[in-house]
Amino acid sequence: MPKASNGDRRRITFVPQGPALVEGPVELVREDGTSVCSDRFLVAVCLCRRSKTYPLCDTSHRKRRRRTDESTHGERGQ
Repeated sequence: MPKASNGDRRRITFVPQGPALVEGPVELVREDGTSVCSDRFLVAVCLCRRSKTYPLCDTSHRKRRRRTDESTHGERGQ
């Protein structure tokens, strides 16, 4: 893995039950060796693997709620 100099450091912020936010531009290398590049100033990287645009986040993590969240906030429709 190449080493980055101090000027090449990227800040990564982990969002609870969400993506990792990486200050861009970035190049993401997939398991098969292909890469995804983004020149955006902030890139959301999927951690739940539900994204249809994996490794980029498409907010699929929002569609599935934990059972404990539902019981805390009551049943749906009420």
